Amino acid sequence: MTTFVLTAGAWLGAWAWDDVVPLLEAGGHRAVPITLAGLAERRAESAGLETHVRDIVAAVEAVEAAGDGDGGGTVLVGHSYSGVPVGIAAARLGDRLRRTVFVDANLPVHGEPFVASLPDGGTVVRRAIAAHGTDWPPLPPAAFAAHGLAPDHTADLLARAVPHPGATLTDVVDLPRPLASLTATYLHCRRDGSQPRPDAAALTDGGAWQSAVLDSSHWPMLSVPGELAALLLAEADR
Repeated sequence: MTTFVLTAGAWLGAWAWDDVVPLLEAGGHRAVPITLAGLAERRAESAGLETHVRDIVAAVEAVEAAGDGDGGGTVLVGHSYSGVPVGIAAARLGDRLRRTVFVDANLPVHGEPFVASLPDGGTVVRRAIAAHGTDWPPLPPAAFAAHGLAPDHTADLLARAVPHPGATLTDVVDLPRPLASLTATYLHCRRDGSQPRPDAAALTDGGAWQSAVLDSSHWPMLSVPGELAALLLAEADR
């Protein structure tokens, strides 16, 4: 039995994996979706990037302590924003993980914040955080449509999304070892012919990581949970 520790992206909590968890469990594995500090039911907690890294490490350590990863090991999954703290956590955990799976995720770059990976260098997000106080508010519906999410799924997301802790986006990454040293898979969500991120492609195209492609929006746990679960289950057999 493999245990999947699942971490969603900005604005979301463990609830984002509700349609994926039973499919992983039906495959004979365990799924542990987690909510990072400052989000969903933990909205009242303050958080910086290090807080989220520690949340993820603690979740993996709890799996280890319970023995839930015995036999199949632990697969750590990070989606979108959470690829940054997941990548840092995976670098700290090392061989204690069977594999790390990045789902259409941002990747951590040592010495840079999450916002530096955005096309405008994070200017728009920094301005949104400043205008909102300390948090990054969810995007308007049209922005989700631009990333391939259907209106009904967008409505569901926005009904439960909360502003994202701004410090987690602007804190500088401290990466203890190169990402190429991780045993990892990058899952690219191909929508409207979009191409994989250049930093992910550098690690998968002849690099150390495996790659996979999913025809889906940027939020496959909402739009195509069955297809996403099937790809994650394949990682348990890799």
